[in-house]
Amino acid sequence: MANTSSAKKATRKIARRAAINKNRRSRVRTYVRKVEEALAAGDKAAALEAFKVAEPELMRAATKGVIHKNTASRKVSRLAQRVKVLSA
Repeated sequence: MANTSSAKKATRKIARRAAINKNRRSRVRTYVRKVEEALAAGDKAAALEAFKVAEPELMRAATKGVIHKNTASRKVSRLAQRVKVLSA
């Protein structure tokens, strides 16, 4: 358990940051899942629309340090490829 006031404050800051990161990660998963569901249904209009919303959310998570930049890029790339195949 933290004893000094600075350690107690650090604990509070870490908890607050962890909650924010958890929320951001959850948002990313939700938007990616919406794209996946549209792809599974074969609805190219909905998939494209969901992808346009999911891409900035993934990149924002990478910018904020919730996920690694390369991970976000890889996910965007793979989703874009699947949306493109569905559109073709």
